[in-house]
Amino acid sequence: MEKVIIVGTGCAGLTAAIYAARASFEPLVLEGCEPGGQLSTTTLVENYPGFVDGIDGPMLIMNMKSQAQRFGARFQYATVTGFEPRNGHLAVQLDGKNWIDTRTLIVASGASARWLGIDRERELVGHGLTSCATCDGAFYRDVPVAVVGGGDSACEEASFLTRFASKVYLIHRRDKLRASKIMADRALGNPKIEPVWNSTIKGYLTDDQGEVRAVLLTDVVTGQTREVEVKCVFVAIGHNPNTAPFRGKLDTDPDGYLIQKEGTRTNIPGVFAAGDVADRTYRQAVTAAGQGCAAALDAERYLADFE
Repeated sequence: MEKVIIVGTGCAGLTAAIYAARASFEPLVLEGCEPGGQLSTTTLVENYPGFVDGIDGPMLIMNMKSQAQRFGARFQYATVTGFEPRNGHLAVQLDGKNWIDTRTLIVASGASARWLGIDRERELVGHGLTSCATCDGAFYRDVPVAVVGGGDSACEEASFLTRFASKVYLIHRRDKLRASKIMADRALGNPKIEPVWNSTIKGYLTDDQGEVRAVLLTDVVTGQTREVEVKCVFVAIGHNPNTAPFRGKLDTDPDGYLIQKEGTRTNIPGVFAAGDVADRTYRQAVTAAGQGCAAALDAERYLADFE
């Protein structure tokens, strides 16, 4: 019987691991299919407190993991595929196989990239289609690329890609970005970035090797279509909360985000939610870390009352 199981290793999960480990609970941390969460695919993080010159996202994650391990947190590469509240405790299923029991569960599983839903999209991932500029940007030096989206993530991806690409088309379905002013100004002020307003991607066009060579755009105002030659498309249109194993048991909003009550508590005693899996408003590393801290403290108090 575990005392604390933490699902996810982004800022929320790792902060929860640090606090739970320092409380001598030796938490078991399940890394899932995307260890490190979104920060593991981010370059320079400039707004995390304490780093005057910023810090690379993967380095921040590695430091937090090492800190949690130093205090006794245990890590396991496994994905939660099932969840059940049982008499006096909780149970989670790992990788569709074994079940393990725990007194408390902190769900910090984050959110995953959202795709456009266009034909052949999944088969083109890795062949000129991706959701991670940090992972794949360096493969597209001195060629034109496109970023789809209008929020902070899209602007950040576009700005990052100007380090490599000859040109970055920023494709947005509206006539104005919804990103914060600082991120929008940074992107639109870069001479390598060309905004493509009121447009959506109708299809991906490939070469003889099956690699993306262009996108077919539709102007949502005029209905006209045109080809734009690009070697890669980076999709940055938002995320879906990773709550599938908990649906129907933990309360969610209509979009699947976990609902928090009285801090980080959920509708099931002993289960706590932290970070982007529950936060659809702020979605920042520092707010996720704060929620991870709160979830660990809530779990500690629950265990004290339980015992």
